[in-house]
Amino acid sequence: MNTLPRLPAVLLLLTTTHPVFAASAVDLTVTGRLTPDACHVTLSDEGTVDHGKIPSHTLNASEFTALPSRVLELNVQCSRPMLFTLVGLDNRVESSLAPGSFYGLGKNPHAPQERLGSVAVSYQNPVGDAQSLQVLASNDNGETWAPEPNAYPKAYMGFAPLGDRQPDFIGQLRAQLRIDTAINFAQYLTLNQEVPLDGSIVLDLRYL
Repeated sequence: MNTLPRLPAVLLLLTTTHPVFAASAVDLTVTGRLTPDACHVTLSDEGTVDHGKIPSHTLNASEFTALPSRVLELNVQCSRPMLFTLVGLDNRVESSLAPGSFYGLGKNPHAPQERLGSVAVSYQNPVGDAQSLQVLASNDNGETWAPEPNAYPKAYMGFAPLGDRQPDFIGQLRAQLRIDTAINFAQYLTLNQEVPLDGSIVLDLRYL
């Protein structure tokens, strides 16, 4: 009879000491992110070419009017030497007069069926890791390459030492990006109001 009263006391001791055992442990969380090596691309003048105001009477009626060429400084900085290509993507492709060769210059907002002209892009004087390079182009997504400075829409553009026929690993690239703009025949345009030029091109860096 003397042992019966002690059983509830033992049960009470077990239930009240359980939180003490749980509090003696603590969780450790380890976080972070594994990030791939990457390259950063910049253009001088924030990538903007502004031709200012162009009087309509200075445009050629029956041929393209070439505007002064502009040059932007291109810089690609990579965390280590990497194999990459630059691909030009046309945000105004519906306005291009020759989508395979030239980028579009937008449409006339006052006459939406009128295409305003063309933009040509090319690379000049590339230097990679203090070494003069040549410009290569591929029209089959990097399968084959050939010397070509003109950056046609969707073409892969690479850089390699003189004489090579494959892009090389580069840590830092500097080059001049030449932009040539031409206005469509004036006879095809409605120019009784101010018309904004509206070219928009993305230089997409892709890793090979």
